[in-house]
Amino acid sequence: MTSSATDDTVQVTTPRRPRRAPLLLGPAFVAAIAYVDPGNVAANLTAGARYGYLLLWVLVAANAMAVLVQYQSAKLGLVTGDSLPGVLGQRMRRAPRLAFWMQAEVVAAATDIAEVVGGAIALYLLFGVPLPLGGLIVGVVSLLLLATQNRYGQRRFEHVIIALLAVITVGFLAGLVVSPPDARGVLSGLVPRFDGTDSVLLAASMLGATVMPHAIYVHSALARDRHGRPTGATLREILRSTRWDVGIALAVAGAVNIGLLLLAASGLRGVPGTDSIPGAYDAIADALGLGIAIAFAIGLLASGLASTSVGAYAGATIMEGLIHKRIPLLVRRVVTLIPAIVLLAVGADATWTLVLSQVVLSFGIPFAVIPLVALTRNRAVMGTHRNGPWLHATLLLVVSLVVALNVTLLVLLLLG
Repeated sequence: MTSSATDDTVQVTTPRRPRRAPLLLGPAFVAAIAYVDPGNVAANLTAGARYGYLLLWVLVAANAMAVLVQYQSAKLGLVTGDSLPGVLGQRMRRAPRLAFWMQAEVVAAATDIAEVVGGAIALYLLFGVPLPLGGLIVGVVSLLLLATQNRYGQRRFEHVIIALLAVITVGFLAGLVVSPPDARGVLSGLVPRFDGTDSVLLAASMLGATVMPHAIYVHSALARDRHGRPTGATLREILRSTRWDVGIALAVAGAVNIGLLLLAASGLRGVPGTDSIPGAYDAIADALGLGIAIAFAIGLLASGLASTSVGAYAGATIMEGLIHKRIPLLVRRVVTLIPAIVLLAVGADATWTLVLSQVVLSFGIPFAVIPLVALTRNRAVMGTHRNGPWLHATLLLVVSLVVALNVTLLVLLLLG
């Protein structure tokens, strides 16, 4: 028996027969929206405008990590019939569980700020809507998108999110047709290196925007809510399809992220103001035409609307799993909107608000990944589907790299 993270009713799910693989795709595409949210746009445009192709390797490595980690989250949900926060909530004592919940909520709040601010910027660019009002509109529309999941079920919600992902992809990659990247620059960007403290800060921001803690938490719930807790041949079939689901969805998300950095590196580097989203929009309009700039802004709006809906789903999953409480989604949506609206109202720099929110996310990654790695190796939790030694060693390497980058960032910030 499982329940939807965004509905107050308990839904009974039963194992399903194996079906054709395309019909099993979907949950990873919802989780992948987190990888193309407005925080990614700000981090990747800033990196490309300031450093050209220098940090391309960060995106490639982070996307490879994301594929590996997201599949582990989905597998945990399918094998256990519970979400990652739910499994942790059952195994942790009260005090550590509350502390873990608080850090996860901080991560969710940082995510929500990025998504609402990004959508507000898009509405300002397209229609001149004041940023605070734009943020409010994004929050209201996200409620309507979530109502799709409540009223019509997860499949319809997935269809809506996949449609928005298609809009995001076209909107963000259209500029590359007009301004293709330099092949030599792309190859040079695949060599790991930094250029000072600021480049490390941006790298951490890009990592936090690519390997998203709340996406790790929610993917297990998405897989569970879609498929229940299958067993036997059904489970093996769904796990195979889930690998394709994750691979295809994150290939699309990775292409979008890399495309944003390449667009900034090839067409915006050295142009004043292009390390901000409004500045990048103006530069795209001047260099590539108003049509490409409008497509970019529409992609940004779709990104904000879709990602804030998924973020609210994730926040509900975290709360339900770790402290076993639910609050009405409208109340939660209003509460999580407040920080973003306040920041917009007081005139905080929108683009750097997005970038710094992604830095906060990067510090939340170990808290999501380390328990996931431990649980997916645990025979008592995963049974015969636990990870083997080589896969476990690879996941440990991923965790080590993430922690090392965050420690380096902290040291540089303290010294600077």
